[in-house]
Amino acid sequence: MKFSRVASQGLDGETLRVVIVDTEGERVVDARKAYSLALARRGATIEGARRLAHATFRDMTEAVGLGNLMLDAAEVAMTAADDASSPLVEADFRAAITPPVLRDSLTFNGHIKSFFGNVLKKTPAREVYERPGYFKGSTGTILGTNQTVPYPSITEKLDYELEIGYVIGKSGRSIEPENAFDHLFGITIFNDWSLRDVQVLESPIGMGAQHSKDFAYGIGPWIVTMDEIQSIIGLRGQVRVNGEVRSDTRVEDFIWTPQETIAYASQLDFLQSGDLIGSGTMALGSGVEISQFLNPGDVLELELEKVGVLRSPVSREKEGPTWWPSPQPFPFEEEK
Repeated sequence: MKFSRVASQGLDGETLRVVIVDTEGERVVDARKAYSLALARRGATIEGARRLAHATFRDMTEAVGLGNLMLDAAEVAMTAADDASSPLVEADFRAAITPPVLRDSLTFNGHIKSFFGNVLKKTPAREVYERPGYFKGSTGTILGTNQTVPYPSITEKLDYELEIGYVIGKSGRSIEPENAFDHLFGITIFNDWSLRDVQVLESPIGMGAQHSKDFAYGIGPWIVTMDEIQSIIGLRGQVRVNGEVRSDTRVEDFIWTPQETIAYASQLDFLQSGDLIGSGTMALGSGVEISQFLNPGDVLELELEKVGVLRSPVSREKEGPTWWPSPQPFPFEEEK
């Protein structure tokens, strides 16, 4: 099944509704409304049906944590889908989920060889091949399909990154790779937006990415459960800008498998329901690999087979910071 969130306007302003996405029927189904209707038709009181439906589908992260119970409820909800659906083309999507923790990894050989060899002009650090490292990103700047992405005025190199987002369903700690997919609810498209020139300035600080990443992350258009995917290996991906194909890619040539990536993140840490782990960029899945960046007003489409298309219009106007620090005196001698 496919799940996402759409914006709904009410007396209290914008609220988010969990929806079941029926791509064949070209509709989205309000999961909470449909489940409530279905329960009432099975004999529940209206109030009882509403309470259970609200508890089950109030929030995507909480729903994902229910695992098979949520999937069973969604199947029941679909029996009343005709009375709780709206056209897919009219859906105002938001990010499919807001993860409690967002991690992004580096696992594809093709991207690593291209990025380090063609861009940085150096050999990758040996540590890249010693452990599936990751960084943690902001969860306050997550955007869904069709939402406008800001173009920060501090950059001239706005870049995208086509990745798989592994959405954790069952929480756990110190997971073994062979059990990792027991904790995986489904996958989505993840876009690790990047400001490449700002990234170069932040890297020497040694604290990881800051504004070069945290200005925006893309998640969507929806989460697809693993019964529809079967195998992640071999899925085709494509990048389009303004309708023109910029690159084609495939899920292949891992340094670290999805199972190893999930397992490593759980060592000495606790994966929570709803956490998202990015796979790292697929080969040729970023503009920096082909020396083509985005301009204001561009429309980016990231497609992943069996998942969908994450569409991201870029703002036509650049957004500037309201404050920026001035360099401080450097209390050391410059190296010659």
